[in-house]
Amino acid sequence: MFVCTGNTCRSPMAEAIFRQMAMGANCPWRIGSAGTYAANGAWATQEAREVMQDLGLNIDGHRSRQLSEDILADVDLVLTMTENHKNMIKGEFPHLAHRVFTVKEFSGQGEDPNIGDPFGYGVDTYRQVAKELQEYLALVFDELQAKNCRGLSSQQKG
Repeated sequence: MFVCTGNTCRSPMAEAIFRQMAMGANCPWRIGSAGTYAANGAWATQEAREVMQDLGLNIDGHRSRQLSEDILADVDLVLTMTENHKNMIKGEFPHLAHRVFTVKEFSGQGEDPNIGDPFGYGVDTYRQVAKELQEYLALVFDELQAKNCRGLSSQQKG
């Protein structure tokens, strides 16, 4: 499960990028995204859709959703875009604290644990964020593959 603030930029981009990686390796993971302060049903931003389309990914059907206990019920791993997201989730859902990391933290790389928010900036900023996501998600994917794709439950949602 990928989590950002509004679930209209970073987390849907991360979801699409990671889903493509998992599908390419025949990993049976269920991958999703949500936002800590999302308005349910909002479209991904035009910039996010454009950047994903440039990468051959389609997030036109994405609709934002608010992170909730129900969404997290079957999630084995929550990867957030920032330290603040991580801390908020750990505070609200303390029983899941052992499953919550920032993307960069789980990848084992990066001094700054945060992936910047492109919302309100131009498409070039979205491209930079997508490139950063690709880099760190490749490391996350390698880490999870090292633990065996099937080592995580095929019922996993995140």
